[in-house]
Amino acid sequence: MCVCVCVCVCVCVCVCVCVCVSNNNSTLRPARTSTLSLPAIGLRPTSYHKSRARHRKSSSIRQRFATITPASLVSEEIEEHEQGSEWREQMSGYKRMRRQHQKQLIALENRLKAEMDEHKLRLQKEAETQASNTYIELERLAKKQAAQMEKELKAWAVEEKRIQQQILVQQKKELTTFLETQKKQYRLCRERMKEEMNEDPSTPKEEKQERLSRQKETVQRSQAQEEAQFLHQQRLVYDRSCRALKRRSLIKKHELEQEQIREELNKKKSQKEMEQALMIRHDGSTQDLERRHLDSLQRLRMELIRLQHQTELENQEEYNHRRQRELHRKHALEQRQQPRNLKALEMQIKKQFQDTCKVQNKQYKALRNHQLEVSPKSDHKSLLKSLKEEQTRKLATLATQYEQSISEMMASQSVRDSFSFLN
Repeated sequence: MCVCVCVCVCVCVCVCVCVCVSNNNSTLRPARTSTLSLPAIGLRPTSYHKSRARHRKSSSIRQRFATITPASLVSEEIEEHEQGSEWREQMSGYKRMRRQHQKQLIALENRLKAEMDEHKLRLQKEAETQASNTYIELERLAKKQAAQMEKELKAWAVEEKRIQQQILVQQKKELTTFLETQKKQYRLCRERMKEEMNEDPSTPKEEKQERLSRQKETVQRSQAQEEAQFLHQQRLVYDRSCRALKRRSLIKKHELEQEQIREELNKKKSQKEMEQALMIRHDGSTQDLERRHLDSLQRLRMELIRLQHQTELENQEEYNHRRQRELHRKHALEQRQQPRNLKALEMQIKKQFQDTCKVQNKQYKALRNHQLEVSPKSDHKSLLKSLKEEQTRKLATLATQYEQSISEMMASQSVRDSFSFLN
C-alpha cells in the first residue's frame, strides 16, 4: 500500500513536470498548439483565453473603479488590437493576391483559348479550300473524260458505219456480177439447147417446146438456189464483219476507260497525298501551338506559385518573430513567477508525503493489533520488532522518493529554463 501511494506521488510530479515542458514546447510551434492535449489536466494557457481572463479581470476592476484604467491594461489592449489588425491586413492581402493570381490565370487561359480557336478555324478553312479545289479538279477531269469518251464513240460509230457501207457496196457489186454471170450462163444454156434441138429435125415442135421449158425451169431453179446461197454467204460475211467491228470498238472503249480510270486514280492519289501532307502540317502546327500555350501557362503558374510561397514565407517569418517576442515575454513572466510556483509544488509534494506517512502509521497500527491478536504472547516481542523495522524501511523509502521527486522537479525546471533561453 505504501509503495502504491509513493508511485502515485511520483506520477503526479512527473505529470506536472511534463505538462510544464509540453506547454513550453508547444509555444515554439506556430502552426500547432497544445490545446488539444491540455484540457485533460484542466489547463488552457492560450493567448485567447488569457486575454479573455484579463478582459474579465479588467471588467471587474472597471466595475469597482469605473474612473480608473491601468496603463498596463491599456497598452495590452492596444497591442492586441494592433496584432489583430496586422493579422487581418495580412490575410486580406493574401486573399487579394490569390484572387489577382486567379484572374491572371483565367485571362491567360481565355486568351490562349481564343488563339487556339482562331488557329483551328484557319486550319479548317484551309482544309475546306483544298477539299473544294479537289472536288473541282475531279469534276473537271470527269467532264473531260466524258467528252473524250463521247468523241471517241462518235468516231468509232462513224467508222463502223463507213466500213459497213463499204461492205454493203462491195456485196452489192458482187451480187450484180453474180446475177450477170447467171444470165450469161442461162443464155448460153438456152442457145446450146436450141442448137441441139435444131440438129434433130425429127422431134416434134411441141416436144421441143416442152423440153425447152423443162430445161428452163431446171436452170432457173438451180440459179435461184445458187443466188440464195450466195446471199446467205454475203449475210454471214456482213454479220461477221459487223461483229468484228463491234468487238474492235468495245476493245478500244475498254482500253480508253481503263486509261481514264488510271488517270482518275492517279489524280485521287496525288490529292490524297496532298491532303495527308496538309493534315500532318496542321497537326504539327497545332502541337507546336499547344506546347507554347502549355509553356506559357506553366511559366505563369510557377511565377505565381513563387510569389505565393514568397509571401507565405514572409508572413510565416513575421509570425515567427511575433511569437518569439510573445514567448520571450512569457518566459520572462514565468521566470519572475518561478520561485513561487516551485515553492507551491514543493509544499504540495510535502503534504502528499505527510498524508502518506499518516496512512502508513494507521496501517501499521491496524496490522500490529491484528498480529498481536492472532499470535501467541511469546512471539509478541520479535513480531513488534520486525513490524517496527518494516515500518522504518518503508518510511525511509518514502523519504527517498520524496527527495528524488523534488530533485527531478528542480532538474526539469532547469532544463526547461535553459531550453527557453536558447530559443
